[in-house]
Parts: sequence; structure tokens; C-alpha cells
Amino acid sequence: MTLNFVRRGSGSPLLLVHGLGAGWRSWAPIIDELAEHREVIAVDLPGFGETPSLTGQVSIATLTDSVADFIAEQGLEGVATVGQSMGGRIVLELARLGIGGDAVALDPGGFWSDRELFVFGATLRPSITLVRALRRLLPSLLGSPVGRTLLLAQLSARPWALSAETVLPDVCGLADAPATGAALDALTKGPKQQGAPNGTVPGRVTIGWGRRDLVTVPSQAARATELFPDAVLHWFERCGHFPQWDAPQEAIRLILNSTD
Repeated sequence: MTLNFVRRGSGSPLLLVHGLGAGWRSWAPIIDELAEHREVIAVDLPGFGETPSLTGQVSIATLTDSVADFIAEQGLEGVATVGQSMGGRIVLELARLGIGGDAVALDPGGFWSDRELFVFGATLRPSITLVRALRRLLPSLLGSPVGRTLLLAQLSARPWALSAETVLPDVCGLADAPATGAALDALTKGPKQQGAPNGTVPGRVTIGWGRRDLVTVPSQAARATELFPDAVLHWFERCGHFPQWDAPQEAIRLILNSTD
């Protein structure tokens, strides 16, 4: 399968992998500024954005394979990778498999305890059902600080301070993407993330975590760094699950400083 993608800027390539939501447009708050320094390639995973859904099983493994195939097809061996949420898990899985170069994972999934995984599924599924039910009203609801606060308290540390333009793509993507349900099943019903022993990843690994993340909660960072002992952990203060929303300039600096 060929993934839909956009390519901007010039310089050393940087591959962006999104989580549940808008596809490559999830990176809209930071992609243009990243492209002032690097060649940025942002993909739509299968069933998100403009990429068709997988015909077979949807799992973290098959989604990772789709990105690995894209890297090979585009001649991007050794490319630096950046992912957020499910995309963060995918870039860590690529690193574990020895694919790509430097890797930055922002609030990655897969490191929850059994109880945390239950809470994740039990809270996110109703949220997705709600945004689907409210789909036609989302532009007006998210145009209000009160509406953003009510709808996005699980995702952002300061939802009232965000613009509607920042959050609309991802929230509408949760409602619209045909693979949202299957990808959520892959996260909640599939295996947890495996680790990579010291010295087995192809480049630097940086894990960024929001101190106020209510989706992949901060306690999971300790498990992530235990499973990826070569990783450097960066904390985003006053930040929820989307650093590109709550701390865009800090996210840009971390990405540029952590990748070649």
C-alpha cells in the first residue's frame, strides 16, 4: 500500500507519523516551522486522511509495516522519525526493528498497566462516540473556549487557550477516519509495546511526555524508559497529550535538537 503524504522544505529528511485523528494534518501547528529547517515528510496512515484502509488486520504491527514499506519505497533508509501517541508507538517499534535513524516519540501508547489500559479504552471510546454524534456541530462547539474545555479536557492541559483551527483537524479526524475504531482496538486489545535493549536501536531515541497527559498518563514514562534504556526522556510542563497543541515551540525545539 502506498501512503498519502506531503513533503515540504529542504535539508535532512524528517518523517512525521500521526496518532488517532487527522492524518498528516495533525502536525499542522508545527509542520511549516519544521520545514524551515528540514525536509519534512508527513504521512497519512492506512484508514486516516487520504490513505485507504488496510484490507487485512489492523494492528500496531501492520501499521508499522506500512510505514516501513513507505520508507523503503521512498528511499528514506536511515530517516529520522517523529511520532505522537499511536504514531509515537510506531516510531519506537521502527527503532526496535532497526528501521530509520533518530526517533522522537511524543506521549507514545503501549506502556500502560492493565488498569490504565482499561481506563484508556473506557474513557476514549465514549469520547469518540460523542464527537461522532456531534460531528456537524464541532466547528461551532470548538469555536468557543467553553466548548473546547468541555470536549478536550482529556486531550489538552489548556483547551480554552487553543484555537479552533489547531484542534478541529484532529477532533474531526477522530469522527471521520474509517480506521479510528480498528486502530483503537489494536491499541487496547493487542500486545503492549516491546522494548529494545541497550545498543540495539539505530539512532538516538527521545521520548517526550506531557506532565498533564490524561490519555497516556505520566507514570507510563518510567516503563517506556525502562524498556528503551537508550532513550532520553523530556518532560513537557503544563502539557497534555498533544505537545504540538499545548507546547508547539518546545516540541519544535525538541524535534530539531534530537534528530540529524
